[in-house]
Amino acid sequence: MALMAAAAASMDDHDEYAKLVRGMNPPRVVIDNDACDDATVIRVDSVNSHGTLLAVVQVIADLNLFIRKAYFSSDGNWFMDVFNVTDRDGNKVVDASTISYIQKTLESDHWYYPDARNTVGIVPSSEYTSIELTGTDRPGLLSEICAVLTAMGCAVRTAELWTHNTRVAAVVHVTDASSSASGGGAIEDPARLAAIRSRLGHLLRGHTDVRAAGSSLAHHMDRRLHHLMLTDHNHISGGAAAAAGESRTEVSVTSCEERGYSSVVVRCRDRPKLLFDTVCAMTDMEYVVHHGAVAAEPGGGAYQEYYIRRRADGLAVACDVERRRLVRCLEAAIERRTTAAEGNNCLELEVCAGDRAGLLSDVTRVFRENGLTIRRAEISSTAGGEAVDTFYLSGTQGEVVEEETIEAIRKQIGEATLRVKSNGGGGAVAEGRRKDGGGGEEAGAGAGTTTAFIFGNLFKFYRPFQGFSLVKLYS
Repeated sequence: MALMAAAAASMDDHDEYAKLVRGMNPPRVVIDNDACDDATVIRVDSVNSHGTLLAVVQVIADLNLFIRKAYFSSDGNWFMDVFNVTDRDGNKVVDASTISYIQKTLESDHWYYPDARNTVGIVPSSEYTSIELTGTDRPGLLSEICAVLTAMGCAVRTAELWTHNTRVAAVVHVTDASSSASGGGAIEDPARLAAIRSRLGHLLRGHTDVRAAGSSLAHHMDRRLHHLMLTDHNHISGGAAAAAGESRTEVSVTSCEERGYSSVVVRCRDRPKLLFDTVCAMTDMEYVVHHGAVAAEPGGGAYQEYYIRRRADGLAVACDVERRRLVRCLEAAIERRTTAAEGNNCLELEVCAGDRAGLLSDVTRVFRENGLTIRRAEISSTAGGEAVDTFYLSGTQGEVVEEETIEAIRKQIGEATLRVKSNGGGGAVAEGRRKDGGGGEEAGAGAGTTTAFIFGNLFKFYRPFQGFSLVKLYS
């Protein structure tokens, strides 16, 4: 089986022989609520392909499940993975529909080997038009983008915007507002698409792409945003947080010569989708994770360790320049999601209202008129015609939003449609930073012993793997 798996992995995913091998070795998923006292255990094994780990983690992340501990290995071109997951309240996953969805999705051969050859490619569709933007961030930018889209007859269905290191990236799905009576749909007129691209490009003074798009796998928003910011070289201008004295993500890359890998160790504050962000960054950079282990630490920290090689030639990280780039890219991938979400003096607002043309433009205009900057945004419209939008806001200089400003926004938007979910800053943030700082000292003390974590304690780290015969087969 190992030789067949290796042959399949070395051949094109669309090769008929590779399809035959995958058909003989379909993905297998076991979901167990009895193996662990405080978490649901998900075990996955399948023929390995570049991006398999990311595909599995993406399913878990999209369900808003927390990964408390995990182990994964792909030596011998066979992928094996074990996750300990809980819901947001720290409970086991017991919902039958959720368990069924995980099982069916992860056992689907199409999930790991989609027809689209590029996982961040664009697949034509008539459902919506996808607009991708990157550029220099500034106060009021999202408000200006929404105003342009409204003026151009575009109805925003879903959107997500990230800002980091003075840069902004956004993916916006729009439909033709002028044809909303017939259900909307993608904007297909080439002249109109060119006009939208031109106006937004002038607004962003950067890269703007407008295309008809579909396929949730090929156009997963978080994956696309990571890719946009990576290609925009968002990681190059890092270092502002360190200069300001804030706690930072700690990433180290060292050589593991005896195994021919590079060891990557990450220590940071634990949060949802952390594993997804790090794996996505390494996948986009064309690194293959051969072994890895992650675990939540006391005090809200997270420890991640990966053993990687370059996909192109199967070699470890070659030089200091490549090592520094990998470190910066991983730091940026982790921090760009937390820039607005965790501390950092951000106000988290949720706006729920009946969807209508120009709603998003009106809401973002209110934020701009009150001197607020949107650090991150998640926009969606439900099938029932309700808009549910979440914004992470701060002052133009990153300061905490005052209560008077919140009340002014509430009056202008409406009490029934606005909910304050959290307001960053103050003692809670300072306390969190002190805890992170303590974890950083421990990370520095233990940096020299990381190589033995997986290879020296392979079975101690995750006890259920002792019963996996495939570990013996490919180790």
